[in-house]
Amino acid sequence: MSQEIIVISKDEKVKKFVPTVETPLRRHVQKVPEIAYKCSGINIKGRRIKSLVFSTDVAIIRNNNADAVIAVYPFTPELSITKAILDVAPVPVFVGVGGGITSGKRSVEIAFQAELHGAFGVVVNAPMTNEVIKDMAEYIDIPVVATVASLNDDIEGKINAGAKILNVAGGKDTANMVKEIRKRIGNEFPVIATSGHTLEHIETTINAGANAISYTPKTSPEILEEIMSSYRLK
Repeated sequence: MSQEIIVISKDEKVKKFVPTVETPLRRHVQKVPEIAYKCSGINIKGRRIKSLVFSTDVAIIRNNNADAVIAVYPFTPELSITKAILDVAPVPVFVGVGGGITSGKRSVEIAFQAELHGAFGVVVNAPMTNEVIKDMAEYIDIPVVATVASLNDDIEGKINAGAKILNVAGGKDTANMVKEIRKRIGNEFPVIATSGHTLEHIETTINAGANAISYTPKTSPEILEEIMSSYRLK
């Protein structure tokens, strides 16, 4: 469906019509809530990223309209998984390279391999030590995204070690965490934040200072359940 957007210039608000082109087979995609586009975005290698889909499901990754993918999963990172995601993703991918169970030199090497395969950035989990972040940042040429799960994390230490972006994942406290982090590090350092499950939560997180939002879509089984329910009504 086509839409109109409002572009704010110095003098006035100007409505611009945005034509939409869809195809019969590929119009059923997972869409990021439009409110996410109120973010300023983060400019990485010439691309402005405002929304990231949080998924490792290759079908979902292939069928969504987010600006990028953040692919973090609760297992030891494997290159085969990274490669599969990179092969199907039509947009930049930020891949998880450990931080909890997996760390040290192994994580650094995984990050390097992710870069060679085309990852836009690597994501380290909250427990990753600043020493490993430093080694990784010095070894690879793509951004290290450091996850922050609590205000007790060494946020400034992660930045000083070489993290180029913070990924704030505080559950229901994310918006408050972003607001407090902004007080500590200022308004210019790039911050991604988890979006929550309501439009109000997303907007609150953006207003708190998030530059980009990571959005968790419906799973393939959930989508399929909806489709099958509609078939049964026919």
